[in-house]
Amino acid sequence: MTNNLFRKFAAFVAIAALMLVGSMSLTAADHKADSGPATEQHENGDDSDHGHAPKAEEASTLKKAAYSYLTAYMFFLSIALGSLFLILIHHLFDAQWLVPIRRYLETVASLLGLPLGLLFLPILFLQNTIFPWLTIDPAGDHALYAKKALLNPVTFNVVSVLLFVFWWYFTGRLRYWSTQQDIAEVENSGFEGKTDLWERFLAFITSRKIMGHVIEDRPSVLCSRMMNIHASYGILTFAITLTLAAIFWMKSIQYQWFSTMYGVYYFAGSVWVALGVAYYMQLRLKEMGPLEHVVSKTTTHDTGKLFFAFTVFYAYIHFSQYFLIWNAAIPEETFWYVQRERGTWWAIGQIIIFGHFFIPFITLLPIWTKVHPVSKYGICIWALLMHFLDMNFNIMPNVYPENFFFCHWDVISLGIIGFVLWTAFHRRYDQFAKYPQRDPRIAETMGVYVEPEGGEQAV
Repeated sequence: MTNNLFRKFAAFVAIAALMLVGSMSLTAADHKADSGPATEQHENGDDSDHGHAPKAEEASTLKKAAYSYLTAYMFFLSIALGSLFLILIHHLFDAQWLVPIRRYLETVASLLGLPLGLLFLPILFLQNTIFPWLTIDPAGDHALYAKKALLNPVTFNVVSVLLFVFWWYFTGRLRYWSTQQDIAEVENSGFEGKTDLWERFLAFITSRKIMGHVIEDRPSVLCSRMMNIHASYGILTFAITLTLAAIFWMKSIQYQWFSTMYGVYYFAGSVWVALGVAYYMQLRLKEMGPLEHVVSKTTTHDTGKLFFAFTVFYAYIHFSQYFLIWNAAIPEETFWYVQRERGTWWAIGQIIIFGHFFIPFITLLPIWTKVHPVSKYGICIWALLMHFLDMNFNIMPNVYPENFFFCHWDVISLGIIGFVLWTAFHRRYDQFAKYPQRDPRIAETMGVYVEPEGGEQAV
């Protein structure tokens, strides 16, 4: 019965996709024909309908390569940031269903430190090519002058470095206490449980009078407590750092543009794609053996429900941003979307509308699609494709203003960054147990009842 339903549903999705692509091709052709006079006006120097958008000019090979690298970098960065957010909500809400994949998420989040920091160096070296406002005098540009407190070379470089310093420390300490908990209260295990100065300060201000217990009572309690403490302030600093990264490394490319929702927009897409990858990884690791006994149907179903929720949340944020800009009709805001209605960029925008929301929304409505292995593999691949198109939609019109273009620089950038991060992930993931061994919620995750200590009866 389930297989028959799956075949029918797959056929429906295939037909819908074919109709969508055909419709987009026809509409894009009509749109191109209708925009002929407008294109002529642009070529003759009439940019009156584009607000403060800079005139399009042929990009150099170096600029094309740099923007392809930035697109690939922001794509992989979003997966790591989304994984970090899932760890934070796990600790903040004591979510037991995330325990089996927490070690995987911690490993991905730890890539925010040294690996992604080193991979950011080409962007720093090519910053004048990627971010033209770094070489512009704010005195001669009102849009840049209004933002000069934030958009200046010193702030850009200092903030960029500080972001990686924070991510390196924060993800490192979360992973440290998680792996220490695996050997806590085990004889001759080499347990350290060393708190640094910042952690001792946090532990002091959240002492017995506030939290009701002393963290030094048991090593396992110490580990859980320190992860909870880091998550408590980490959720706020996570929001700030992600927003700064999105503004400095993506939004500032077109510094004339105003949007108060861009940080939330990048956040929604990051968590969405991270859930898609986690969806695939928990299934793959279960099949390969490491998570065979801890990933249950409930874990998969709950991951699917959260993925479904962020499908709706992303669509809400993106629509809200577009609607507010369209309704206000301010040139400093509208030019960003006007530029993305040219040529095949308009078709890419339609693909994102349907592919980033409608198709995954309809696909994940039935319960069985959230746990069926074939649908989970498909969802992951689809999420990666849609998110990569989304990153292109945000960045690449600055290089290819008329049409979407996927070239060898994109392949090279994705290959280099992906290979480095995949290698670093495997090396780090193999260092410790594949899932938290002594997390207090692991028994609940596996569906095993554990009698409370001291002979107390469960209520």
